[in-house]
Amino acid sequence: MSTERLVLLLVGVVVLASVALAVIVNINFLWLTGLMGLNLIQAAFTGTYPGVFVLKKLGLVGKTETA
Repeated sequence: MSTERLVLLLVGVVVLASVALAVIVNINFLWLTGLMGLNLIQAAFTGTYPGVFVLKKLGLVGKTETA
């Protein structure tokens, strides 16, 4: 799977989890959804996404692959 697809998967999972937590636990979990949106806007301008560092630590992104 490409890095771009892994990033989209990571963001999608976090957004869905935060919405579910906002409904079940506390509405303040929606801040996490907002932070994911801000990360995507930042990535559009800089070309890098902070979640790629997490994926690299987990060994899901190869060393030759870049985001």
